[in-house]
Formats: sequence, C-alpha cells, structure tokens
Amino acid sequence: MAEISYAFVAHVPVRWSDMDAFGHINHARVVTLMEEARIAWLLSAGDEYAPLIKSAMIVHVDIRYQAQLRHEDSPVRVGMWIKGHRSVDFTIGYEIRGATASDDDRAACVAFTQMAVVDVENHRLRRLTDTEKGYLKEWGRAA
Repeated sequence: MAEISYAFVAHVPVRWSDMDAFGHINHARVVTLMEEARIAWLLSAGDEYAPLIKSAMIVHVDIRYQAQLRHEDSPVRVGMWIKGHRSVDFTIGYEIRGATASDDDRAACVAFTQMAVVDVENHRLRRLTDTEKGYLKEWGRAA
C-alpha cells in the first residue's frame, strides 16, 4: 500500500475517564481526543498564524466509527490534514488509530471538522487571508 500522508500526526494519551462501561473509548470522548490533537497541530503553526488559530471555531463535526478503541490502544495516533477551504471556513480531516496499528490497518475513526473563522472583536465571520489560504493549502493531503 502507498504511504499515507498527513500534515500533522498527534499522539494523544487516553485517560481512564475516556472509557465507557463496555471498556472502550466512549464515542463522545473521541471528539475530545480530536480536539487535543487539533490544538497541538494549530499551536505548532507558530505566531505567524495566530489570527487563524485564535479565530477558528467548529461549526460541524462528522465522525464515522469503524472499530473499537480501548485504553490499551493509548496513545491514539491522530493523523490530520486540511481537506479543503472556502472563503470563510476550512475542513480538517482525521484518521484515528491505536498506538500499535499500522497505517495499512483500517482507521478506527475517520472524521472531519468544519472550522469557520471569525472576527472575534466584532462577533461575525471573516474571510481567510491569502496568507492563511496558502498555509491551509500547504497542509493538504497528497493524493
């Protein structure tokens, strides 16, 4: 199989409180694990992209659960990339696998978050700058 390309990979530890009564990571807690991975990625971008990072808010989440993840799969490996962008929003793609899973293994979760950018002071959507669009394009996924 071809090597999978991600813009960023985060290794997120699973907390005992992320587990449900059936011994696997609760479906709602997967959103929290994605958030931790996304924050690590956005913070890695540096000060140049601070306006993008500080103004992005989630407007839509789409998750497909394909396999169970358990505490022993910690830390989960979250591969992320920019799926696309428009004038006021961008979409982040995620593939989540257990710590020992290979990239050839089916992802336990495949997800997308649509992020809108806002003018924080005026409480309204704002357009992505050309610099931000360039940055997002660089972090796309290779075909």
